[in-house]
Amino acid sequence: MNTLIVTAHPDRDSLTAGLARRLQEALPSDSVELADLAAEGFDPRFGPADREAYRGHGEAPSDVVREQERIDRADHLVLVFPVYWWSMPALMKGWIDRVFVNGWAFATDPEGGTRRMLGRLTVHLLGVAGDSAGTYERHGYETAMQTQIEHGIVDYVGARRGATIVLHESEGADAAARNALVDEAVDTVARAVLGNAPRASSAS
Repeated sequence: MNTLIVTAHPDRDSLTAGLARRLQEALPSDSVELADLAAEGFDPRFGPADREAYRGHGEAPSDVVREQERIDRADHLVLVFPVYWWSMPALMKGWIDRVFVNGWAFATDPEGGTRRMLGRLTVHLLGVAGDSAGTYERHGYETAMQTQIEHGIVDYVGARRGATIVLHESEGADAAARNALVDEAVDTVARAVLGNAPRASSAS
């Protein structure tokens, strides 16, 4: 089973970047690829060329095609990201905006129906959050993220939901507790990718 891990954080020494590398190391080396959008300089802006391609007046930009080809090689897609304003960072959202486009991730017919074209793909989410699980529960933040990302993106393109983890209190002073949560999160997602774990979990 081939896995593409996509992460978006400007600091290569961040917990988010470290999580992505740890997960890469936990999977068979010949079946996993890590895409660090910040390090690779991916442009998240949906520009005129993207708009023309969306309207059917031109080809998709080459950097978009390259990302689509990466996903085409994968059975599992893992998004590893810091939680910014109760969602993913703009860099990763822009990657979704530009890559998961009409004609590749989904298609609409003249009658208004939608064909969901990524049914072969399983998508796992690993978010790194500063606040506690209690804060997320009281304010409905985790539910909002599930609605935006799991239902609004994963379900819309017909992909399967895999493991979803929110690693809470990531900036806490207790390094031992944080490391234990990291170990649990990496193990849960790795086992889900390899097919021997529950489909959803939350580290808190």
